[in-house]
Amino acid sequence: MSKKNGAIIFFGSVILLLSLFGVSFFEAIWSFPRFSLVPLMVVALLGTGIFTTINLGFPQIKYLKHGFRVTRGDYDNPDEAGDLNHFQALTTALSATVGIGNIAGVATAIYYGGPGALFWMWITAFFGSALKFAECTLAVEYRDFNSKGMTAGGPMYTIEKGLGKQWRWLAIIFAGFTVICSFATGNAIQSFTLSDQLYSEVSQLVGTNHFLTIKHQITDWYSVSVQQIINGLFIAGIAALVIIGGIKRIGSVTSYLAPFMATVYVISAILILLANITDVPASFGKIISMAFNPPAAVGGVAGGTLIVFMNTLLWGVKRGLYSNEAGQGSAPIAHSTAKTEYPVREGVVALLEPFIDTIIICTLTGLTIISTGAWQHTEFYVSRIDPSFSGEILNGSLLTSFAFKEGLSWLMPFGDKIITIGVLLFAISTVISWSFYGDRSTEYLFGEKAIPVYRVFYITFVFIGAIATLEAMWAFGDAALGFMTFPNLISIIMLSGVLKKMTNEYFSIEHKVYKNN
Repeated sequence: MSKKNGAIIFFGSVILLLSLFGVSFFEAIWSFPRFSLVPLMVVALLGTGIFTTINLGFPQIKYLKHGFRVTRGDYDNPDEAGDLNHFQALTTALSATVGIGNIAGVATAIYYGGPGALFWMWITAFFGSALKFAECTLAVEYRDFNSKGMTAGGPMYTIEKGLGKQWRWLAIIFAGFTVICSFATGNAIQSFTLSDQLYSEVSQLVGTNHFLTIKHQITDWYSVSVQQIINGLFIAGIAALVIIGGIKRIGSVTSYLAPFMATVYVISAILILLANITDVPASFGKIISMAFNPPAAVGGVAGGTLIVFMNTLLWGVKRGLYSNEAGQGSAPIAHSTAKTEYPVREGVVALLEPFIDTIIICTLTGLTIISTGAWQHTEFYVSRIDPSFSGEILNGSLLTSFAFKEGLSWLMPFGDKIITIGVLLFAISTVISWSFYGDRSTEYLFGEKAIPVYRVFYITFVFIGAIATLEAMWAFGDAALGFMTFPNLISIIMLSGVLKKMTNEYFSIEHKVYKNN
């Protein structure tokens, strides 16, 4: 069966199942099997991460220093095949991972799962580093080059070339869900969060009854404003200007945008924590204690039951995966473009991502929300700790905005505007990077001629996301993210022997330095 025919069957099946059962059918991946309190998705992610960590001898610790040296360009050989240098490949991948997950994703995890969810995000990141190393090393090893000499890599190529053509069906499933995920996780969710943030800013200036901000009821469950439509056109226009330029323009833009936006965000968060330094130890205490013994609903079952514990764990793992994408299979598509003859060399660059993304940036966000007391404005706090709390309930980027406004009030009266700028830069960079993931998957399934068609649909979804509803976007994005993860984890496990051999061979040779720092 050809890839094109397989893709047609795949997308037809997804559309049919959506029509018959709705998004809830796909969301079940995060609760399957229903008779178990520990979903198969959690077991697969953490289990594969633990297996890879032990099999490779804790690469996230052993190879961390070497990863930094490769990233700063010590071993960059300009004559090696590929599209981007190691730093550009890392920033392109980071631009897709360091984004809304760090601002809205952490806030959502705390909103539903409480402070303890952050601990499980850390666990996901630690073992996820080994997964990043594995999947990105394999992506470079099994990558192809298209007719224009551009790299074509990712788990779909790893599966087909590494496991054999008899596994093509699994590669098609991965590529298909990557295309879907690019429209939801990498696109519409980003666009929605940015549009929601911009709408909030405009509403503070003109109120909610202005012709720009007043919501027009379209159906019983959906309303939209003129401001949201303007937001959608604005975001889609910016994305289109970069996306049409291809991977080299994407790499050029993200190599500047990612470090700048991360620096501004990190400095702001550190200032807040310094101002609340006496509350930081207690915040860590809440994270650890509520990770294993979260309070139950007031008047409900006793605290610390397995059901309550699993809710916190699940939100931490889901948002941890969404934040750093470890094991998901998206980052290998970016890393496969690296200019290198040694696949392991790019793998050690990739393992830095979860540390930068989750251990550092997500932790700063979580501590900011907890230490400023902003976490009290969540469903978790009201339903499980203080049902008499009368403050406004906030979720997503609006919760993080509130934390930054409170936390920086000693320095400036508009600390929340930093989040608006952060959301703007994070969301646009993520949309730009995810378009490349969808590009590669579309080319794998339908060939190069299908890419312009994909880009038109992708930019259209940027606009749709800006005027959509939060729940629908997150639900479908989570589902697609889960489904594209399984094929990637299967390939990592089945090629673990090959990966271990490659790693041992790489670290047994002398590494020539091309650049002295």
